[in-house]
Amino acid sequence: METLGLGNAIALIGAAMAVFLAGGGSAIGIGIAGRSAAGVLTELPERYGLNFIMVVLPGTQGFYGFLGGFMILQNMGIIGEAGAVELSWQQGLMALAACLPIAMTGLISAIHQGKVCASGIMMAAKRPEMAFKAGVVYAVMVEVYAVLGLLITIFMIGSIDWDSVRVAVAG
Repeated sequence: METLGLGNAIALIGAAMAVFLAGGGSAIGIGIAGRSAAGVLTELPERYGLNFIMVVLPGTQGFYGFLGGFMILQNMGIIGEAGAVELSWQQGLMALAACLPIAMTGLISAIHQGKVCASGIMMAAKRPEMAFKAGVVYAVMVEVYAVLGLLITIFMIGSIDWDSVRVAVAG
């Protein structure tokens, strides 16, 4: 049985953090918005479609975290046909650091987006014509920061010289 090197373990912790923190934030955010939607739907069931959009919006951060974690696993050769690489502890730290932007922005923005969506759901219960103008647009403004975190994660993962790692393992 092969042992897991320190660099690989550190990189895997980074991938796990991206997935778990962003996904956890999404679960919390969806829960917050979902409670508001359920309350509104008891009185106004015809607002289901409008509320659905605002309930699922905080879920996008979980997908962003999954993408960041997936990119690390793919570049490590755990997923795909490239073959596994052995990372130094420094490269493992680089991979961990690359996962932090989406892990943290995903966690924080999903929770706050859930709160904004909950407010939008409550506002749309009384003024449905304002649902998109205020509810969805305000929620998307929070989303921008998760997208920025994802972009930085992608750029940082791309800056790691994965090919030299493969050459070092092969040769």
